[in-house]
Amino acid sequence: MAETRGYRVTGKVQGVSYRASTRRRAEELELSGWVRNCPDGSVELQATGSAQALQQLEDWLWQGPKHARVKAVTSGPVSFEAFPGFEVRD
Repeated sequence: MAETRGYRVTGKVQGVSYRASTRRRAEELELSGWVRNCPDGSVELQATGSAQALQQLEDWLWQGPKHARVKAVTSGPVSFEAFPGFEVRD
């Protein structure tokens, strides 16, 4: 059964290809959803898929791409949404 989780990632996560890398990792895990930069310098995303794939994504979010410096990842369940893939939003 699919579930949807929301995430907020803080630290040095903008200007380091964090969104594009997150989309690639989510697609590898067969997740759908979206990722975007926030005005406060954080990155926000929602992802839908299996609990195992979501946990793997959350583990990856703590690392991010090479030049990212993640300070914190917060997550929680959000209302289920069906997404047609995984997109980077502005």
